[in-house]
Amino acid sequence: MISRRDFLQASMAASALYGASGFGNWSRLAAQQALTQDQLLQFDTFGNVSLIHVTDIHAQLKPIYFREPEVNIGVGGNKGAVPHVTGADFRKLYGIDDGSPSHYALTYNDFSALAKSYGRMGGMDRVATVVNAIRADRPDALLLDGGDTWHGSYTCFHTQGQDMVNVMNALRPDAMTFHWEFTLGSERVNELVEGLPFDALGQNIFDAEWDEPAELFKPYQFFERGGVKIAVIGQAFPYMPIANPGWMFPEYSFGIRDENMQAMVDEVRAEGAELVVCLSHNGFDVDKKMASIVTGIDVILSGHTHDALPEPVLVGETIIVASGSNGKFVSRVDLDVQNGRMMGFRHKLIPIFSDVITPDAEMTALIDEQRAPYADQLSEVVGTSDSLLYRRGNFNGSWDDLICDALLSEREAEIALSPGVRWGPSILPGQEITREDVWNVTSMTYGEAYRTEMTGEFLKVVLEDVADNIFNPDPYYQQGGDMVRTGGLGYRIDINKPQGERISDMVLLRTGEAIDPARAYVVAGWASVNEGTEGPPIWDVVENHIRKLGNVSVAPNTSVEVVGI
Repeated sequence: MISRRDFLQASMAASALYGASGFGNWSRLAAQQALTQDQLLQFDTFGNVSLIHVTDIHAQLKPIYFREPEVNIGVGGNKGAVPHVTGADFRKLYGIDDGSPSHYALTYNDFSALAKSYGRMGGMDRVATVVNAIRADRPDALLLDGGDTWHGSYTCFHTQGQDMVNVMNALRPDAMTFHWEFTLGSERVNELVEGLPFDALGQNIFDAEWDEPAELFKPYQFFERGGVKIAVIGQAFPYMPIANPGWMFPEYSFGIRDENMQAMVDEVRAEGAELVVCLSHNGFDVDKKMASIVTGIDVILSGHTHDALPEPVLVGETIIVASGSNGKFVSRVDLDVQNGRMMGFRHKLIPIFSDVITPDAEMTALIDEQRAPYADQLSEVVGTSDSLLYRRGNFNGSWDDLICDALLSEREAEIALSPGVRWGPSILPGQEITREDVWNVTSMTYGEAYRTEMTGEFLKVVLEDVADNIFNPDPYYQQGGDMVRTGGLGYRIDINKPQGERISDMVLLRTGEAIDPARAYVVAGWASVNEGTEGPPIWDVVENHIRKLGNVSVAPNTSVEVVGI
């Protein structure tokens, strides 16, 4: 007798074979003009339930360029496994042709050249068109938002998330979970959540004082769709007080809470759930581990690590779906649920090519309404880039280098530190840089650019701590984003060493001298989690630097030597 896992693997293989999994025919098309909206949306309806997943939009209402990572290192059991495969290796793994639309959308090589052919991606009015088309085909489809929605832009900052709330309310999701939203401060988050016309979910959001589930956030919600009783369980970002300032949301605690997740799965199964979906902001590797521990979850819709995968990953009998970031993709998953069990599925990662998908007129009008009060500020040109500016990968991107250069120059520092965050659209060579572009890579509610002194010994401790958050072989200890970006400081990192031994050969780039553990260095940085941090806002620091340069040119970064890959 065939096992259910074997059956699901066969389902995955059949979906890939018939083009309903991954990217379908669009990966084989040779040129942008050959793409059509019908081809992007083509899907052979399957089973009796449809899920629509968006995540990590980071307040990007308009189409953007976004380069996928060049370096995405997996460690421990995830070494060499997706999503830790990039570039040509990724294309080979999924059978993607060089120069194809999927080459451009899913990998980093030749990004600037391909961007000229395929254009921008995303735009919430295009996302609305895709969601509406899926609903036309499957009217009771569930739309689920994986979080990192109310954060990451000029208008989101100045409206305290209201612009994104208004747009997402118009898109009509059925539920969402959370991460960066909490950096609006718990008072504002509570205000927004109380007004949502859909469910705010997080089985791992607890009251910090009483260590019991927070009343405002349901652990799960039931839906009846396609004759199937579906339970959607929310999983907010587990490491909020570590990765972000805990003083902004002191009444809440988080964590993975596997035992509570298992209890929730068992509870919804006991109440008749025939399909269990986890709407997660854990990050992909954490989701994989959780799926190996918690039994009874059919589908994990994964967020946080911004991975875009053409096919789900199967862990036991759980499929894990990764839907990218910045509005570049929408995932559709059709499931066949019979007698209380998921018997098969079809999946498609739908790329939002903004020049191909017709924008939804009502959503366009709503987006323009949100942006209208700020139009002059958003469009003001502050410089031009001669380089491709991108941020995404385990180590410095060129946007990060530019931010570090600004900190060194404007704050008169020897060393600069910039957080290893994943969000922030790209800028093509020759493209003007607007104030909106600067905010897209710096906007946060604790963006003060500090200036302080740190000893060489303390700098090593900082680098070691962040490195362990990324390269600890146990995914449950990977509590950060990517490696802290450094300016004026070079070092060597061996990712396979234990904590405290990964970082060596630290050098002050200005003089070429080895970092002295006992000496104090002038350090500028931003995004400190410490309350009361003082300094000018980082967006002003970066804008002033770009204005002085006029034309921005960022040289390739060779200051970090990575070994052990």
